[in-house]
Amino acid sequence: MQETQRNVSFIFILVLGILAMLPPMAIDMYLPAFLDIAQDLEVNAEKVQKTLALFTMGFAIGQLVWGPVADSFGRKPAILIGTFISATSATLLTQVAEINHFLFVRFVQGFFAAAPAVILGALLRDLFSKNHFSKMMSMIMLISMIAPLLAPLIGGYLTSIFHWHSIFYVLAFVGFLSCLLVFWKIPETLAVEKRQPFTLRRVAQNFVSLVRVKAVIGYVLCGAFSFAGLFAFLTSGSIVYIDIYGIAKENFGYFFLLNMTGMIIFTSINGKIVMKVGAETMLRFGLTVQFLAGVWLLLVAILHLGFWPMALGIAAYVSMMSIIGSNAMACILDRFPQYAGTANSLAGTFRFGTGAICGFLLSLVPVTSQIPMLFSMFLCIFIGAISYHFLSSPKAQKRLTTKNRY
Repeated sequence: MQETQRNVSFIFILVLGILAMLPPMAIDMYLPAFLDIAQDLEVNAEKVQKTLALFTMGFAIGQLVWGPVADSFGRKPAILIGTFISATSATLLTQVAEINHFLFVRFVQGFFAAAPAVILGALLRDLFSKNHFSKMMSMIMLISMIAPLLAPLIGGYLTSIFHWHSIFYVLAFVGFLSCLLVFWKIPETLAVEKRQPFTLRRVAQNFVSLVRVKAVIGYVLCGAFSFAGLFAFLTSGSIVYIDIYGIAKENFGYFFLLNMTGMIIFTSINGKIVMKVGAETMLRFGLTVQFLAGVWLLLVAILHLGFWPMALGIAAYVSMMSIIGSNAMACILDRFPQYAGTANSLAGTFRFGTGAICGFLLSLVPVTSQIPMLFSMFLCIFIGAISYHFLSSPKAQKRLTTKNRY
């Protein structure tokens, strides 16, 4: 039942925001520690980059599983199981002494971290209509942005003052705390009579129902490649900033702060005006600005314009992430509210799977300049914008309708 008329408590929004914080914390907090981890595990920095790709790959695969599970067995049990095992994995990461073990545990951590991430959108869609969904998602993302805003800064200081192990102890603590908060404050939002039978055939049918719609594919791809551009920065950014440009590791977080400040501003704007102009309009705005930022970063790479033009271009690029992600998801869920968990799984798997592939490919290239990272960011948003234009835009839908008519 839609809950647009009922008051939503601050505690409810806060708990969902904390759940949304967990994946970016697991991704962003240990970025400044890459070189320290490499030194302790006696590998090169590129090998540590792969741990980020493995986490993201586990996150992508996990969403294929947890979305259908949540559609069949309810939202709350899946959130609790995923959050608890992900927190346990963070604790185990402090005990590994070999890079392959680190890679494996990061994959497991990502797989179970996918549960709260993918189910969050389905839980909100159980309660709210399309534009209200986008507004609520914007509110939650504002809270969740505390994580990527502060995580690299905190991670840098934790690594400098203590040891990189302390980063994963903090992740474990927040994860276990989240389990308690979910158990206490989050209700089950999927009624028993609305649950889908959990069979492989049913799950496959639901996925096929989604991918047969070209507009859905366009929304999925634009969100996925937009995120992959961000992941190119996450994979190589700390090494480019610290190793290439000489930024102190405890100061890297301040440049991350610049990026996230822009995202917070535009997320707030989205939350205030999306009800007036619609999710589709805001999605087009975000894609346009990010595409222009991608072109600028390409020019920075080609013309060697230096650090600040690069840093400001990246900030403009990252600022659009929330607008693109939340509104693309709102457009998908508006078409398939009955498959909210599966739809989130599909979008999340493509988003993080594309990011993982991008990150893995970048990790194969020695980081000797900023060029591979910036070119990858441009290429990703170029593909994302083209996908939306030809598959999901109003003009594309009009062409498809005209073609079917004849």
